[in-house]
Amino acid sequence: MAKKIVSVFLMFIMVMAALQIQQAVADDGYKACFEKCSEECQSEGNGSTFCEMKCDTDCVQKIAADKLKAFVP
Repeated sequence: MAKKIVSVFLMFIMVMAALQIQQAVADDGYKACFEKCSEECQSEGNGSTFCEMKCDTDCVQKIAADKLKAFVP
C-alpha cells in the first residue's frame, strides 16, 4: 500500500513539473499583451472582471491569428 502511495505521489510531481516547463516555454507574447490590455482597459474605468475577460479574448485571438499567418503563404 505504501509503495502505491509513493508511486502516485511521484507521478503527480512529474506531471506538475512537466506542466510548469510547458507553461514557461509556451509564453508567446500572451502575458505582455494581456498586461498592456488590462492596464488600458482599467484606466478607462472598466471593472477588473470585464477587463480580464475582454483582454483574454482579444489576446488569444491575436496570438492565434499570428500563428495562422505563419502557415499561410
